[in-house]
Amino acid sequence: MLISISGCSRLRPKPPREYVYVTAKKTYLRDRVAAVSNRTADVENGDKLQVLDHGRRFLKVQTGKGEQGWINEKLVATQALFDQFAALTKDHEKDPVVASGVVRDDVYMHLTPGRETEHFYRLAEGEKLKLLRRATLPKPLPPGLRPVAPVVVKGKAVVAEAPAPPAMDDWWLVRDARGDAGWVYSRLIDVDAPDALVRYSEGQRIVGAYVLAKVYDPEASQDDKNIAEYVTVTSPYQAGLPYDFNQVRVFIWNVKKHRYETAYRDKNIEGYLPVKVTMASDPYGKAPASMTVAPTYSYRVLADDASPVVPDPVTGAIVPGKTVLKTYRLEGNLVRRVLSPNATAPEEAHPEPVVKKAKKAPRSRRRR
Repeated sequence: MLISISGCSRLRPKPPREYVYVTAKKTYLRDRVAAVSNRTADVENGDKLQVLDHGRRFLKVQTGKGEQGWINEKLVATQALFDQFAALTKDHEKDPVVASGVVRDDVYMHLTPGRETEHFYRLAEGEKLKLLRRATLPKPLPPGLRPVAPVVVKGKAVVAEAPAPPAMDDWWLVRDARGDAGWVYSRLIDVDAPDALVRYSEGQRIVGAYVLAKVYDPEASQDDKNIAEYVTVTSPYQAGLPYDFNQVRVFIWNVKKHRYETAYRDKNIEGYLPVKVTMASDPYGKAPASMTVAPTYSYRVLADDASPVVPDPVTGAIVPGKTVLKTYRLEGNLVRRVLSPNATAPEEAHPEPVVKKAKKAPRSRRRR
């Protein structure tokens, strides 16, 4: 009988190993859970730890180097959360990069947009990011604060007023230098843009700046005499917008005056990322210049007959309906739209009403 029992115990499978991952920027393991304890190991964000034992609010763990100690369970993420972040990274590994940026301050990457959502990877100030897509959600109210109810005065009729739109938060799905993906609060990201162009932003936020071409200016004040020419997209400094940008501007370099100048501007549009830049010829052009390969950029704007874009209340996703593709070429210092022969440019939606200028009455000729 004893032999039979011992044989069964040897065949019983071992429980699967349990792992957790450090979410704190830096912390340490202690030899016991007490007011006074000794440090046994240093760990940092992302470190994988094997769980050896469970205590009250603390876990006994072992590092990859074999160091053991206790850690607060609030400072680690479970294997399930780690797997969810891995799945997020896998799902968006082929997403096009719409812009690049840098982290303004230490910040966590979240699993989904939102201040109270699960987070894991921590980014340090100055880290480089690739921006993939934007989402917008209502800003949560501070704890204990409720919406103010309207004051009802006895004997007076109450006029129903439309509620004020909620304050919004913008979030960016980003990819860090390690290739991991996550959502970051937009105000903690600075989009990469040349300092020389920021002065021309006119109070707008630069959403993206893309190199179209380079020109050589031997008398330029910059160390690099090959000066880049850009197409930029900008938007108001406002969260919750149903579009990514409302203005496109092309900056060329004036070799004689050694400064940037505006070659073309597309304003009052509801534009959506990405902006695509290529070198291409004009498939519809007949002039010799059209046959030549030139910097070409394209983007989409909301069509005039499309339904208004409303961000998803749960995911914050901004998905436009019908859009219009606009393509332009930079031919020397001139920007020209690429359209098929005899084609009429489709009507577009505008965030601000378009004011049509009144036609001037023809002057009457005086008889002599």
